[in-house]
Amino acid sequence: MFGKRSGADNDGRLPKPAPAAPEPATGVALRAPIDAPPAAVASPPLAPARSTPAAIAIETRRSDNYYQVKATIFGALIEAIDLAQLAKLDTESAREEIRDIVNEIIAIKNIVMSIAEQEELLDDICNDVLGYGPLEPLLSRDDISDIMVNGAGTVFIEVAGRIQRTGIRFRDNQQLLNICQRIVSQVGRRVDESSPICDARLADGSRVNAIVPPLAIDGPALTIRKFKKDKLTLDQLVKFGAITPEGATILQIIGRCRANVLISGGTGSGKTTLLNCLTNYIDDDERIITCEDAAELQLQQPHVVRLETRPPNIEGEGQVTMRELVRNCLRMRPERIIVGEVRGPEAFDLLQAMNTGHDGSMGTLHANNPREALSRCESMITMGGFSLPSRTIREMICASIDVVIQAARLRDGSRRITHITEVMGMEGDTIITQDIFLYDMVGEDANGHIVGRHRSTGIGRPRFWDRARYYGEEKRLAAALDAAEAVVEI
Repeated sequence: MFGKRSGADNDGRLPKPAPAAPEPATGVALRAPIDAPPAAVASPPLAPARSTPAAIAIETRRSDNYYQVKATIFGALIEAIDLAQLAKLDTESAREEIRDIVNEIIAIKNIVMSIAEQEELLDDICNDVLGYGPLEPLLSRDDISDIMVNGAGTVFIEVAGRIQRTGIRFRDNQQLLNICQRIVSQVGRRVDESSPICDARLADGSRVNAIVPPLAIDGPALTIRKFKKDKLTLDQLVKFGAITPEGATILQIIGRCRANVLISGGTGSGKTTLLNCLTNYIDDDERIITCEDAAELQLQQPHVVRLETRPPNIEGEGQVTMRELVRNCLRMRPERIIVGEVRGPEAFDLLQAMNTGHDGSMGTLHANNPREALSRCESMITMGGFSLPSRTIREMICASIDVVIQAARLRDGSRRITHITEVMGMEGDTIITQDIFLYDMVGEDANGHIVGRHRSTGIGRPRFWDRARYYGEEKRLAAALDAAEAVVEI
């Protein structure tokens, strides 16, 4: 596999490169001849070894010498390694082979570094060859929600709702572009000068957007919206303070009794997370079809069909839009249709599905409050070229959507469910809504965290009461409403 030989050694391991005479020092990273005095040894100032992924993600600010050493070793590795044979190995075996070869290259080139520094360099090179390079330690951290790469030398992350800069950087823009292409190629897409914008996803469902030169002036820009390895539940949202236990019970009943739901919110407010939480309460015997631009939803039911849009090819042909997916859903005998994000004329087809026997359908869209969400639905239908009177569109919205749930990302980075709002009907040409649950901001504490409370508006019976009774949930719903009112009175 490596060097001049092919095949395996007697112990079953792939052969290593044949030892060569030590090379003379070619730069500051390489050691002088062995008999040189200790003062002549030049060792690059490497970053401290990482004990955990968290330690490297923010603190690492490596010197230029580190990258010179890495480039030298990486170049020698690529010359010695047989990538075709490497591709046949599983990840762990390939990583061990690479580590062995790199150790030999370090010895041959007389590079001086501590064991901890060598381990860090080995991890970096393995990540470059087998993974996503400098992104690997960030992807391994479950507390990071977003990774934002603005060119090779600038990487930001979001932790606990706060954006902060890291010390991680790429070797150059070409390495960053190669990683972008590696990510998008895994889902059958491409990103280059002829197709410089691409939406994709990682294996765990994390959303990826890449935009490269000539559109991105300062080098490729890569944005990753990470998903937690353990999917959040409503109980965890209660623990985090995003909603009260009574509000969570109401959301469970809304998901269980097949109410048509629209989840609205701003960027990064937790719309997709909340949609995932609601789908936990769908019965296992229901046929669910999801439509997304990049498949993110993580439904656990056994009867799920996942559909994904397709961008046009290099000739500008072959595009499959969200609207075509939603329309095709209607021919697939769905019981629930879930649209990852409503952005355009597919809003019309989703509303029609909600109103023609596909109760319990759900979707998300960008809006700042429930009333604006309904207005955006109307605007998207109008922009789709449907020549319908405004009143007709609003009547369709009222007949289709039962509940609007508003998620918000507050200025301290926390996320809250701020509204659970019913769509009541029409009064003249105006859509009438009714709030069931609201979140009131009271102020902030000494640490700058928002202080607020969820409260019930005290309505007697919501409009979906009869639907809840049909599914045997009216007692739970009544108890949750009574408990929420009691909390407000206290």
